[in-house]
Formats: sequence, C-alpha cells, structure tokens
Amino acid sequence: MSTIAHYFKFDELNTSFRTEFIAGLTTFASMAYILFVNPTVLGAAGMDKGAVFTATAIASAVATIFMGVVALYPIAIAPGLGVNAFFAYSVVIGMGIKWQTAMAGVFVAAIIFVILTLFKIREKIINIIPKNLKLAIASGIGLFIAFIGLHDAGLIVANKDTMVALGHLTAPTSLLSIFGIIVTFVLMSRKTPAAIFFGMIITSIAGILTGLIKLPSAIISPAPSLAPTFGEGVMHIGDINSIQLITVVITFLLVTFFDTAGTMIGLATQAGFMENNKMPRVGRALMADAVGMTVGAVIGTSPTSAYVESSAGIAVGGRSGLTSVFTGIFFLFALLFSPLLSVVTSQVTAPALVVVGVLMAENLREIDWEDLAIAAPAFLIVIGMPLTYSISDGIALGFILYPITMIATGRAKKVHPLMYILAVIFIAFLLIIAS
Repeated sequence: MSTIAHYFKFDELNTSFRTEFIAGLTTFASMAYILFVNPTVLGAAGMDKGAVFTATAIASAVATIFMGVVALYPIAIAPGLGVNAFFAYSVVIGMGIKWQTAMAGVFVAAIIFVILTLFKIREKIINIIPKNLKLAIASGIGLFIAFIGLHDAGLIVANKDTMVALGHLTAPTSLLSIFGIIVTFVLMSRKTPAAIFFGMIITSIAGILTGLIKLPSAIISPAPSLAPTFGEGVMHIGDINSIQLITVVITFLLVTFFDTAGTMIGLATQAGFMENNKMPRVGRALMADAVGMTVGAVIGTSPTSAYVESSAGIAVGGRSGLTSVFTGIFFLFALLFSPLLSVVTSQVTAPALVVVGVLMAENLREIDWEDLAIAAPAFLIVIGMPLTYSISDGIALGFILYPITMIATGRAKKVHPLMYILAVIFIAFLLIIAS
C-alpha cells in the first residue's frame, strides 16, 4: 500500500486510497452510459452491438489505466460521443462508406496520432488553433448530439415542407424518452452524482414497467465476442485510396484532437494541475488517448477521447492516477453485464445524448461574440454541424471563413500558416462531397 501511495504521490496531492477508490467509482458511474450508447450509435452503421459493447469496455479500460499509470492524471478515456456520431451518421450513412472502411480510417488516424504525439506535434497544435474555434467545435458537437437524441426520442421528425417538425409527443416511446429527459435534467439540476447514468436506469425501469421494453433473458453473462469487429479496420486499410477517405481520416484527427485537448485542459484546470497556463505531462496524457484510439480501432470501436465526466471523480477528491486505474478496472468488470444491452433502447439513450449536448453547449458563453471576424466562423461551425448533419461540414465552414474574415480586418499575420493550409484542405473536402 505504501508503494502505491508513493508512486501516485498521495501526500503531495493530499489524497488517500479510499478517496481515489470512491473517485474512480464515481467517474465510472458518471460515464458508464457510453457502454450502452456507443453500441446503439455504431449499431446504426451496421456494426454488431455486442462486439461494440466489448470493444468499448476494453478500449476504455486500456486507455484509462494507461492515463492513470503513465500520465498520473484522474482523467478517464472512452469512445467519444460526437465522433462516434460522425463515424456512424456522417461517414457510414451520409457518405455511404462501409463501416469496415471507416474503421480503417480510424486506425490510420490513430497511428498518425501516435506519431504526432511522440514528436510532440499535438502539443504544439493546441496553441495554434484559435481558442474561439475550439470552443465552437465543442459547442457544435453538443448541438449535433442533442439533435440526434431528440430525433431518436421521436420528438423531432422529418417534414417535406419544413424539413423538420415536432414529432408525435403522445406516442408511448416518445413519452418514455420525454420522461427520461425530464428525470435526467432534474437529477442534473440537483447536482446528483452520476445523474446521466441513473437517469438511464430510471428510464429503463419505467420502460420495463410499462411494457415498452422487454426484460433481458439474463443479467450476467460472458462478454460478447469481438469476432464481428476485431481486426476489420486493419484489414481494410487498402480501402483508404481516395481523396474523400483521406479527408475523412483528417477529420477524425481534427475532431478527436479538439475534443480531447479541450477536455484535458478543462479538467486539469478544475483539479488545479495547471502550471504557468500549461498542463504538466500533457504529452503522456495525449499518448493515453492515442493508445486508446489505436486499440479501439483494432478491436472495433470509434475514436476515444477524454471524458468531461471525469470532473465528477475530481469533485469528490480524486487527484492521482489511481482514480483512473480504478475507473479502468470498473470498465473491465462491466463486461459481465452485456445482457443489459437489450434494455437500453434508443429511447433510453436519447435523454443522455440531449443532456450531454447541453453540457457541451456551455462553451458558447466563452466565444468572443463581439468580434464578428471571430464570431462569424465560430457561428458557422456551431450551426453548421446540426443543420448539415455533419461534424466535418460544420468545421469546414468555419475554418474556411476564419482566414477570410481575419484578412478582411487586417489581421492576416495573426492567422497561423497552418490555418490557411487547413482552409484549403476543407475547401477540397467540401468540393469532393458536393461532386
């Protein structure tokens, strides 16, 4: 025990084994919903839900334990909400690309991530992309996720005259989702720990009691096989042979990078880890994400990212990497509960998507709305994602406009050369999609 305390610097961080255990459990409970939401989202792309469940748990455990042992931070990592939506709805469904090929894109992006991290290029890029555009990306993803959640709940439906319209609110399944949204928001408003997780449990129970959800055949069983997804991404690397798919890989890089970098900095600030406006050991923390993304791509899940729900564990006193180690162990333990997947329907996960969307949208308040040269591209990113039903399209719109508005206001030299390169890349990206 003393060796563990010394390694994780308990005295320096003013923490204990008990505190770290509780913090790890709290973090896991706060983000456990991803075990059930991710299979639903990727299942829409045609992937086997059972295999995705297992892949999600394993990738999360590996990346989070790596974060704890190597980077020594109480930050958990799992397949990200938003980028999984991009994978399923934008790349596979929207572009008509096979999920195996899309997974190959994730694998290639992961390898590039590892290389960029080893050469500390990711650390440098954090300071290159304007803060306002990072905030806009996080906010836009939040709106996109919420839109998907509202659609899954049946509250927003397609309409040939107005494009979208209010759904049938009296439908039993819609009423279940409405109940879940209200319950989750009430729990969140009362600052209940693991509110999203408990909101899903309550909604599932309500669905079972009303007969809208069938009881699972069992509670505990061996973890579902990875066979349907294992290695598919690696075997289809050869499919990455067009400009469209190369652009998809770049988009995976951009979306995952911004999500992880922003979350890590925010959590490090909350926990008081920042030193001179810099995050110590940030390279190791980013490597944890790269490792998780690589493992996930091999076994069959979308890119991983740092989870803002880690703030729940930090809030109850988690300060060392042992918090992450415990969280990772809980993810492995969760492999025994795969039968519960049948209980967690889209009506149950919809409230979680809506709530997470609200949490991500809070970044809007930090954007400099008074400077139109910055506000305009930021707004296009935010509004572009849900309206185009594509995260990459939203990012493209903002990144193309940003250099233009900065040049128009005489601030061309304040734009990093990389931003001009990215603008050209995204112009090509939009032309490819439009053709």
